[in-house]
Amino acid sequence: MKTATSKHTQFIKKTAKDLGFISCGISQAEFLEAEAPRLESWLKSNAHGQMQYMENHFDKRLDPTKLVEGSKSVISLLYNYFPDKTQNENTYKVSKYAYGQDYHHVIKAKLKTFIDHIRNEIGEVSGRAFVDSAPVLEKAWAAKSGLGWIGKHSNLLSKQVGSFYFIAELILDLELETDTPVTDHCGSCTKCIDACPTNAITPYQVDGSKCISYFTIELKDEIPREFKNQFDDWMFGCDICQDVCPWNRFSKPHNEPLFNPHLNLLENTKEDWEEITKEVFNEIFRKSAVKRTKFEGLKRNINHIKQNSNPNS
Repeated sequence: MKTATSKHTQFIKKTAKDLGFISCGISQAEFLEAEAPRLESWLKSNAHGQMQYMENHFDKRLDPTKLVEGSKSVISLLYNYFPDKTQNENTYKVSKYAYGQDYHHVIKAKLKTFIDHIRNEIGEVSGRAFVDSAPVLEKAWAAKSGLGWIGKHSNLLSKQVGSFYFIAELILDLELETDTPVTDHCGSCTKCIDACPTNAITPYQVDGSKCISYFTIELKDEIPREFKNQFDDWMFGCDICQDVCPWNRFSKPHNEPLFNPHLNLLENTKEDWEEITKEVFNEIFRKSAVKRTKFEGLKRNINHIKQNSNPNS
């Protein structure tokens, strides 16, 4: 285990910037004591719906030393995905994070390069890279590392860059200088809560089992009829709570070519999506996170919206 030096910390923050991450914060690898009762309460209320995997590895979610033996530091990183152009008006919508290639692969490759740079500079360092791929509470670590605060919609928010970014971590057995958390700047604003069509948001918590993203991505069964006329044309994911957030007026377009969308995704009309074939689906979403819902899942989502688009239905 290497000990802390200002030089190592500065090197890591400079490398993060060189690799395209918009923010880098560091916190001590320790048990997330404040998160334990929150996570337990969220699970007990069944707010995770059919996402049974959220029940697994409770201890690992809260203690990074159980993920990486001997870990000393959690490096939290933000990678921008805010697009330059969005879909046409009056069409079935895809969450902006899924416009381009699957972020898991794009960012994981950058994290591997990051660890290689650290080892070349500092020597033998043990650790693991994570990007929404293991039991890690990314938002809690990013907040602890001073990259923002958890907003009322439960997403990480930054005064500088809003919330349209991916969060990734390196958990290392390298002792580094740590950053301090920032204060909450949601104030009395409730725009995200007021705008959610399914009433999934209460202050600082989302009932995942009512969230449009859950229905269109995670749910494998038919979408409950009680949520008819509430999807606002979202066929994969949902950005409503982020779109209405005042802090996202500071979002700037990313410069990651791999996140640029297929032209059809931007220009397709409702009719185009309703008539989509499996071959076209595979072409548009060949390397996209949308493949997670599969062709059949996307058709189910479109049919649900179409069949329930009449307020009197």
